[in-house]
Parts: sequence; structure tokens; C-alpha cells
Amino acid sequence: MDKIDMQALLDRVVDIAQTAGKAIMEIYNKTEPETVFYKEDKSPLTLADMASHTIISEELQKLSLSIPVLSEEAANIPYEVRKSWERFWLVDPLDGTKEFIKRNNEFTVNIALIDRTRPVLGVVHAPALDVTYSATTDTGAFKLTEAGRQQITVSGQYNGQLKIVASRSHGNAAVEQFINKFPDALFMAKGSSLKFCLVAEGSAHLYPRFGPTMEWDTAAAQCVVECAGGTVTDIQGIALKYNKPDLHNPFFVVSGLKDFPWQS
Repeated sequence: MDKIDMQALLDRVVDIAQTAGKAIMEIYNKTEPETVFYKEDKSPLTLADMASHTIISEELQKLSLSIPVLSEEAANIPYEVRKSWERFWLVDPLDGTKEFIKRNNEFTVNIALIDRTRPVLGVVHAPALDVTYSATTDTGAFKLTEAGRQQITVSGQYNGQLKIVASRSHGNAAVEQFINKFPDALFMAKGSSLKFCLVAEGSAHLYPRFGPTMEWDTAAAQCVVECAGGTVTDIQGIALKYNKPDLHNPFFVVSGLKDFPWQS
């Protein structure tokens, strides 16, 4: 990234994600039921999604880097416009809206900086859990909690029990079939992009996703995983890429293992 201090930029983006997280928690902690709307694709939308989107969009613009923003809540930007972008912010203001509605705390704020087709900066903030994962290709991957900031790396290998994490709200037969290839594995369910982060920190080895996702669902967390030494690839082993004409992702597997034959 020419002429950009990536560590300083990362610190700013962490602050933005945490500010958005505070707004989300103000709504989450209200005693009255949360109002839920539904988009055309029947996916849920809450007041917290929109509050987070507004904060992140405004704060990213204040960075004065002349980098456009593509957010889930403002995604109707034609490819004819997007295809000329060399860099852009890719944002999911509230990843895991279903987890938010279920009130299980497993939702995140995702902000990524895409350079051409690859994420080079990523922040995943889980406001209800008070944990933030962050990464840049220059600095590596980190986990920030009340205990402080520590660098994280994938497990690389496993001795004993294979640990597979999968979606709490989006399981399907294809994922079950994948998991059944490893009958002795420990299965963990988790919501939102936290699944990526478990792989990045070495708490899980694999995360298979054989269902629909969008680019904003994965970009920030992919950066964290890759900067921690892992991979996020389609079933042919090709890393996920961004700013495609169609913003849907292919099916993918997140791996923290070296030379593990999950495709077999």
C-alpha cells in the first residue's frame, strides 16, 4: 500500500469498528423487543445494522483517503462503476444479524480494505464479547481483549483431535457430509465471521462453508486468517477474490492446517 502507514490505518479502523459496536450494543441492550425488517431476499435487517452502517460510512470518509465504500447496506453500486476501483472499503456493518436477533452475542462488525482483488487490512469486532481481531498484510494478525493485544497464528497442524467449526444458523447437508468425513473430529457451532477467527487463533482447524455468502461476509475475516498463516479458498483451492461482477462468494473452506487433504 503506497504512502499509507498500515499500522496507523489499522488502529483507526479498529476505533471505527468499536464505535459502531457501541451503537449496536445500545440497541442490543434495550429492554423492548428489537424491530426487525426484511429485505427483498428475505434476510433480516435491524436498526442496529443501519446505525452501524451510518457510523462506519461517515468515519471512513473522514479518513480523507479518497477510497470508496461498499457496504452491505449500500451495495447497489453497478459493476461498471466498481470495476475501476483499485482500492475500496468492504463493510458488513452487522454480520450475524440472525445471531443478534437470537441474542446469543455471536455477531460482528466487519471492515476490510481491498487492494485490487485481495483484502490487505481487516477488522472483525465482536461487541457483545468485547473482542477484536485485526490484521494487515504488513503487520500480521492480532486479537485484542481486556487482557491486551496479542499476535495470533493458525495451528498449522493438529495432534489428536481435529476441530471443525461451522455455522450456527446456516448448516446444510453438504456441510454435514463434509464433517462426516472426519468422524472423530470435534464439531463446534459459531455465528458470524467469528468462525474464521477461531481458525486464525488456532482454536479450530477447519471451517467449511457450502452455502451462500457475500463478499462483505468474508473479506475482513479472510484477511485475519491469511495474515495468521491460514487459507480461505474455494473447493479448487483458489483464494477468494473480491470486487467481482457478482458479489456472491463460491463455496469455500477456511483452513489453519498445512497440507491437510480436506478436498479428498
